[in-house]
Amino acid sequence: MRRTKGFTLIELVMVIVLLAIVATISVQFVALSTRGALDVSARQQRALQNTVISEQIIRELREAFPLSIRVAGGCIEWLPVEAVTNYAALTTAPGFDDISIAAFSTVPLVGSTRVVVYGYGSPQASLYGNGNPGPVSPRIAAGGIASNAITLSAGHRFGSHSPEQRLYVINTPVSLCQSGRFLYRYSDYGRATTQPVSFLSSATREVLSANLLGSVDFSVAPPTLKRAGVVQFTFTLQDYDTGSGETTTVSQEVQIRNVP
Repeated sequence: MRRTKGFTLIELVMVIVLLAIVATISVQFVALSTRGALDVSARQQRALQNTVISEQIIRELREAFPLSIRVAGGCIEWLPVEAVTNYAALTTAPGFDDISIAAFSTVPLVGSTRVVVYGYGSPQASLYGNGNPGPVSPRIAAGGIASNAITLSAGHRFGSHSPEQRLYVINTPVSLCQSGRFLYRYSDYGRATTQPVSFLSSATREVLSANLLGSVDFSVAPPTLKRAGVVQFTFTLQDYDTGSGETTTVSQEVQIRNVP
């Protein structure tokens, strides 16, 4: 009798089982490789985000009037410096609204800017108030910056003179505040002697980070007559996208050198 060639049922089952094992291993290998690539990408993204957030905070704080930096309720606030020059004479009679200055190298925009002179020995709230006399002037008048003078919108007497006759043009306050997983930057909200920790909808709000873990820690060592001010901030970003839950923590110190 002629023998018929072919595969037995047992052989076919063994082949199917072997193919299933190979397929399972291949799928797991691809899945693990893909997950590894996603984790590396998430780490790189967090590292880049950390760098961007840190640089933005550092650059802005370095332009702050040092005596104005204050911290409360997860927020840090400061008055940004728009320009610096030296004065020849502060406001004098009759109107007490003109300041004789050396010309600015770059003339600042007027807008909501004010003049601040010195401020050591004054309560920090005076930098955000409207005291007269005081270290901060009323707003600069529209078109009030000339090559040799600044004209204020109202008469003002400064509480003290700067030993180096330095004069700063400052703008409206800026704040960084945490709310849940978000870190916001607030501006265009006006000045208040008490530091705000909540803001009206009219304030300009920008999102700096949307994946914070825990609380952002801000601390400030105010400047003295012998050293610059130092601001330290620490924040942690968590991976909420891939579900890995990995975190990256950043801690930075910023030296504020604009000592008046």
